[in-house]
Amino acid sequence: MTAHGQNRRRALVVGGSTGIGRGVADAWAEARLDVMVLSRSAPTGAGADRLRWVATDLTDAAQVAESLALATCEPLHSVCYSAVHYGDRRALFRDCTEAEWRRQIEVNLHGLWLTLSQTLPALRRAEAPGVFLGVSSEVVYNAGPGRSGYAASKAAASALLDSIAQEESAEALRVVQALPAGMVDTAGIRRRRPEGFDYSTYMRPASFAPLARELAATAGAELHGAHLVVDGAGAWYPVSEKMPVSQSRTISSGTGS
Repeated sequence: MTAHGQNRRRALVVGGSTGIGRGVADAWAEARLDVMVLSRSAPTGAGADRLRWVATDLTDAAQVAESLALATCEPLHSVCYSAVHYGDRRALFRDCTEAEWRRQIEVNLHGLWLTLSQTLPALRRAEAPGVFLGVSSEVVYNAGPGRSGYAASKAAASALLDSIAQEESAEALRVVQALPAGMVDTAGIRRRRPEGFDYSTYMRPASFAPLARELAATAGAELHGAHLVVDGAGAWYPVSEKMPVSQSRTISSGTGS
């Protein structure tokens, strides 16, 4: 472990260089956790110097195993899985390739499985209950046209976390799922939008900071097994109280974003 990580609670964010994962990573670093980020690209911009980065491609099994072994060599306090592959664009099922399907499963589901298999033991070894935060999506509840692979992989990931939440005792660790109430301005979304697109109505990754700080402070006490919708102001509520708004729309073959 590096010197700056000694005697500090340790956290891991998979997919934490940009987007919601970066919002969580920054919040945990601000809460004085020693945060490691696994992602293909390095964190940049304000606060990047507070994060330890390990280059990791979730489709490279050997690299993932090596990175997770490094991340779990000591107990973990908090883990977030935020890695995601949306697809190049929204497309009808008949227009999707097997390669695209496999990549969505590899990143959205199998990467989560690999992370859980390695990090849950490290979370159990923490002095206080550890917390695992899975970043979910409204598509789990609102499967729609043009998102078959994304919807299937995210729904399976949510079910996986639900099963683990029922297997694990809250006295040892807590499993929490959170999803944005609307579209979020992220690098992945910007790659799919035209130049000059207006993002003023989109949420920001920092909207997840209040929840991340709460999880860091309480280790998810009273939230084990919860599905939480996070809004643009940083407030959250259980999905059972209000279903997230669908972001699906009708598309035609060969179009979509």
